[in-house]
Amino acid sequence: MVIKRKMRNFANKYSTSTIIMLIIKALETFGSYLMLMGHTFSIPERFRMFWKQYVKEMTQLGVNSIGIVLLISFFIGAVICIQMKVNIESPWMPRWVAGYTTREIMLLEFSSSIMCLILSGKVGSNIASELGTMRVTQQIDALEIMGVNPASYLILPKILGLITIMPFLVIFSSATGVIGAYGTAYIGHILTPEDLTEGLQHSFKPWFMYMSIIKSLFFAFIISSVSSFFGYTVDGGSVEVGKASTDAVVSSSVLILFSDVFLTQILS
Repeated sequence: MVIKRKMRNFANKYSTSTIIMLIIKALETFGSYLMLMGHTFSIPERFRMFWKQYVKEMTQLGVNSIGIVLLISFFIGAVICIQMKVNIESPWMPRWVAGYTTREIMLLEFSSSIMCLILSGKVGSNIASELGTMRVTQQIDALEIMGVNPASYLILPKILGLITIMPFLVIFSSATGVIGAYGTAYIGHILTPEDLTEGLQHSFKPWFMYMSIIKSLFFAFIISSVSSFFGYTVDGGSVEVGKASTDAVVSSSVLILFSDVFLTQILS
């Protein structure tokens, strides 16, 4: 009994110390993130160079993602419409329910939250690997030696560029999802276009579109800033760059899910 009690006490002590160490590490990481953001949000030294980087990042992170956004949104809109019509159809339900639910799902969740989760894998890994490679190859150190603020020069255009282009991606995603739903109506003959149109127009609230855009702005900041942090603070070789890219995607996805709960509660 004494041995079992000692082993139990040792296990409890070890688990407690482990939790404390994890909390301390999380606080240190959060503090480093805040310090990096403090260096990032400073007045650019040369607005001409900043504008050039801003346009470049907006194109690389946002415009180049339009293709995958349109492709995924089209098929998701079509699938949602089919699922709603086939599995929820009932004699006591109106025929326009499939169009109504498709619109609500696309506006409230998919075009903002789920689409940003998908983009965190594409954009987040791109940012983390790019900055991590620059850190490993000592390009960031060279900028510091030259007297340039590397955080503001490299990270600020990425954050502002993604925040600028994200509302357009949300609008394109919602519109393409509706087009996908019409594809099922005209090509698949799942429901008539008239019923779909009636459902899309039923009790439409413009605030839902604004809410989706507002949420996407927060998600764009999370993706760009968190991914930049993990890439900027890489310490090691090429293996650490891959690990930083993975950590950036996982952390961004988790933070998006947590913030989605609070933003939905606040904005609804």
